Amino acid sequence: MTFSHTPDTPAKPPVLVASDLDRTLIYSAAALQLPMPDAEAPRLLCVEVYESRPLSYLTETAAGLLDGLARATVFVPTTTRTREQYGRIHLPGPAPRFAICANGGHLLVDGVSDPVWRDRVTDRLAEECAPLAEVRAHLLAAADPAWLLKERIAEDLFAYLVVDRALLPAGWAKELAEWADGRGWTVSLQGRKIYAVPRPLTKSAAMREVARRTGAELTLAAGDSLLDADLLLAADRAWRPGHGELADSGWNAPHVDVLPQTGVAAGEEILRRLTRAAAPDPA
Repeated sequence: MTFSHTPDTPAKPPVLVASDLDRTLIYSAAALQLPMPDAEAPRLLCVEVYESRPLSYLTETAAGLLDGLARATVFVPTTTRTREQYGRIHLPGPAPRFAICANGGHLLVDGVSDPVWRDRVTDRLAEECAPLAEVRAHLLAAADPAWLLKERIAEDLFAYLVVDRALLPAGWAKELAEWADGRGWTVSLQGRKIYAVPRPLTKSAAMREVARRTGAELTLAAGDSLLDADLLLAADRAWRPGHGELADSGWNAPHVDVLPQTGVAAGEEILRRLTRAAAPDPA
């Protein structure tokens, strides 16, 4: 009796999708930007509640797209939020195996910060930029109590201010950015928040680490702020919405698609584009 043997077909490398969350996939009530009549507005799903108040939403269509995307790819939520702030978000679909928090300062694996990655980040920060204490002291000295609402340290990695944008002097954030640049730090103005983040602390580095661990050969990304620029540049293909810090500055790159949509409609379209790009070749 002769037995034939068919070699196992090698599994295709997974597709990695790393996406920013706030104002990219999920939106506060103030950021929804629903220009249509109320009767035509999309149904919304709340994905974040804090102190008994709903905070963040996506459309129900976006929720379905995200569920499918998370099942078909290595979907990696990628955020400047702290681990605690990220933990408040409950996205549709299976729980992500990996998540990037604190702008790359923490790589979560099954919800737990990877200690090897955290040590690597700590070493880079000590070698490549001014210490957090120096930057924080400058922030507090330069800020005016007339428009400063809050000051926070995130995960002992970076600092941010919550400000009254109407009272913030024109050019203040730019002056801060120039000061910080010489010390190896980046400044990003997002809504009411002014972030001061060490330049070595990047989402892209953490994304590359996830790609290395999973064997992903195709990386897709999305984001809206200056702190997402390195992530978009590092991905094979990327998308940004028609709103946000990158849109305001006209930032772009050859492999980054700029969407005309803004607000929660942009989040839905980003997920649609990611889903198409991640689909396996029909051939």
